[in-house]
Amino acid sequence: MISRREFSAAVAGAAAAGPLLNGMAASAANSTSRPRFGSAAIKQVKAGPLNVGYAELGPRRGRPCILLHGWPYDIHSYVDVAPRLAAQGYRVLAPYLRGFGNTSFRSAATMRNGQQAATASDLLGFMDALDIDQAVLGGYDWGGRTATCFNILWPQRVTANVLVSGYLINNLAANQTPLTPEAEHGWWYQFHFATERGKTGYTLNLNAFDKLTWALASPMWKFSDATYQRSAQAFNNPDHVAIVVHNYRWMLGLADGERQHDHLEQILQAEPPIGRPTITIGSEFDGDNIDGHAYRKLFIDPYHHRELRGIGHNVPQEAPQAFTQAIIDADHL
Repeated sequence: MISRREFSAAVAGAAAAGPLLNGMAASAANSTSRPRFGSAAIKQVKAGPLNVGYAELGPRRGRPCILLHGWPYDIHSYVDVAPRLAAQGYRVLAPYLRGFGNTSFRSAATMRNGQQAATASDLLGFMDALDIDQAVLGGYDWGGRTATCFNILWPQRVTANVLVSGYLINNLAANQTPLTPEAEHGWWYQFHFATERGKTGYTLNLNAFDKLTWALASPMWKFSDATYQRSAQAFNNPDHVAIVVHNYRWMLGLADGERQHDHLEQILQAEPPIGRPTITIGSEFDGDNIDGHAYRKLFIDPYHHRELRGIGHNVPQEAPQAFTQAIIDADHL
């Protein structure tokens, strides 16, 4: 999920406001029984340090739209959004983030890094590998953070955005300031991951841990076990635990990132505004910040904000029609 600082600082009004077949990541590209996303087979493309697994729907010459998932979720957050957009003529692409599904590292020597500049750079590599000059971006949680960072670093590559929970950037300095006990309680898993005990616990109890997180983040969403298990297969990626743990340790200043991303992080830490057409979505997960007031000044018009009552954190899967319409509307701002 998004960071405690991203959400809780926004609530407080701060300026900056979280088995798909065993061994799938290593073998999916050569498998005779390829994993699927609805009716579409998962594709693979070499992009930077990754071999990215992704779903693609819609016409090849359609307007590109890239949908980015969060943790602990996967591309099936968009299983009901993607075909709706494809029917409207969009070329829809839903990549597995590093550490999920059958996205794998091309080298064993590459650091298993979950920092925000790394995932934003992954998106750049993905677009370059597929010769996509510009795209509409949609994201929530890690995907929303990735899209936010991408807008700041490479705005010329963005057509428009739909960002759940608004402007999501990990401000490392702000993350060192404690929140209220009630707010800290909501981010218990981050402190769990800060310890080796927590890392071991996540490894041993991956399925139960992530299913509990789904329930806590979306208490009104009555998802079935089959729905959860469909996504949970993506967490069997051999790099999943390392990426997740590193992400949250890096956010709290307990782990280093990669030096090659230092210049990008310097830009991101300044929290510049986003200047591309954007619709933000607030849900019940956002608490008092559902109205988006805390991050309004971080978006330059054209900009709209929408509230979804009765919807939890996994907005595109819980409210696919509303998310689909937001994509279409953002593209026409």
